[in-house]
Amino acid sequence: QVQLVESGGGLVQTVGSLRLSCAASGRTFRDYIMGWFRQAPGKERESVGAISPSGLTTYYPDSLKGRFTISRDNAKNTLYLQIYSLKPEDTAVYYCAARTGGNLAASSRTYEYWGQGTQVTVSS
Repeated sequence: QVQLVESGGGLVQTVGSLRLSCAASGRTFRDYIMGWFRQAPGKERESVGAISPSGLTTYYPDSLKGRFTISRDNAKNTLYLQIYSLKPEDTAVYYCAARTGGNLAASSRTYEYWGQGTQVTVSS
């Protein structure tokens, strides 16, 4: 089992940037595909992207390419999400998740473990 704890959220200004972290504990972090998701009020949870166990391959939905960067440090058991040029529509709860195997673009339903989420609020 893997325990995931997100941090780094908060209130930020439009155009600013933010880095979220996800600390993992439990089973071997480097064995897992890691993903970031977000859910805004009244909307469905959507993928922000995913990263392979080695960190060499990433996936981003077409709609979000360019402003989001996912990385991981397997030595520190930590996943990161860098968000650039923040917009009010980025306001959401951001979750990290872990799963073993499969396609990086797979849906949230395939993820086995989830963090509790961290709130990001972007003010204009």
